[in-house]
Amino acid sequence: MDLGTTLNILRDPAGIPFYPVVFQGLYVLTWALHAAFVLLALGGMTLSIVGATKQKSSANWKLLTGHMVQTSKLSVSLLILLGIAPLLFTQVIYDPNWYVVNSLSGVWVFVFVYALLAGYMLLYWFYYANKKGSSGSVLIGVISLLILVFAGLLMHVFAYESIQPDKWMEWYAPGGVIDTSGLNFHFNPVRLLFLVTLSAPTLGIFLLNYSDFVSTRDDFTPEYISFVRDLGKKIATFGLLASAVLFAGWMLLEGLLLNPLSLAIVVSVVVLLLMVRSNITSYFTTGVLVIAALLISALREYIRFDLMSGLGYNIYDYPMNIDWPSVIMFLLTFVVFGFTAIGWILTMAWKVGKTQGVFDASKDPIVTKLANATVAIVLLWCVVYFGWGMFTLFKNTIV
Repeated sequence: MDLGTTLNILRDPAGIPFYPVVFQGLYVLTWALHAAFVLLALGGMTLSIVGATKQKSSANWKLLTGHMVQTSKLSVSLLILLGIAPLLFTQVIYDPNWYVVNSLSGVWVFVFVYALLAGYMLLYWFYYANKKGSSGSVLIGVISLLILVFAGLLMHVFAYESIQPDKWMEWYAPGGVIDTSGLNFHFNPVRLLFLVTLSAPTLGIFLLNYSDFVSTRDDFTPEYISFVRDLGKKIATFGLLASAVLFAGWMLLEGLLLNPLSLAIVVSVVVLLLMVRSNITSYFTTGVLVIAALLISALREYIRFDLMSGLGYNIYDYPMNIDWPSVIMFLLTFVVFGFTAIGWILTMAWKVGKTQGVFDASKDPIVTKLANATVAIVLLWCVVYFGWGMFTLFKNTIV
């Protein structure tokens, strides 16, 4: 039996509930969002640790360090939340890949969960230790960062192993002897380094956003704003140049250096570099960064799709059993609830940052309307979800 046939046999016999291209597009979108906060957390924690060693002699570093620790803490929360979605969409259309990897590297899957928990708890310890000015805060921060980086490495291992179906049997039974230890650990160093270095331009552009955002407040001095902006430019410039070199190396190994997607990413990096070095409002630069992130996510999916199709596994041939009620429920939740709730949080965050003194959300009409709408949608969603579930349960039981 050839590998393509085996892969297709491993598919879920129930099929998928909607068109594969939709899940593919959602994967590209949600992975880009997840990666953005992974990179911001990585860059933010690194800068926080550096700042913790300098804050006693510099008021600028002291203020920035506190804010970056807080940013890192929130970023880890968001990367965990947003990391669920791409895994689910991967599981739907590439289920053989994900489940086989969980068997080959099962021990590391468990280690990943506990490493993430440990790193996250230590990050909170770092946050409170730095806030109190503890001398051991730097060491705690370094340990937390190393553990979280290790968790990221494990997720890279799972992703890399999932696109190597031709090596699965060799890893499962090396030399003809079955290995059920679950300790397989394989990675692509060039691809991994490229993704890690993306944390530098992400952090640098975030610092430019931060400096523009606080520039309208009276409680941040021009000296501090200039300090943050210069630091952001330096980090972003270095990161973009380093990422470009590693990206070229990765594409050479993949044989995709002249692929239209690769060229589009190169163009976006050049544009970002020019924008970072200019005095263009950083919010526009962030827009280009978002496009670059989506292109990189699309390239990752293109590599996987092309490899799997070459082996005889085409996601567009996946049997479909369209479940319209579930699809409608998902889309309404994703669009109506998701955008309303995110709009509320972002609007409130923006107004808090732009208000001198304490911001009273109850007196702001826009924030109040968005908050009330979010609560109403959640309550309606609960009624529909549980009502629909109970109706289906009793209907099937009676029949």
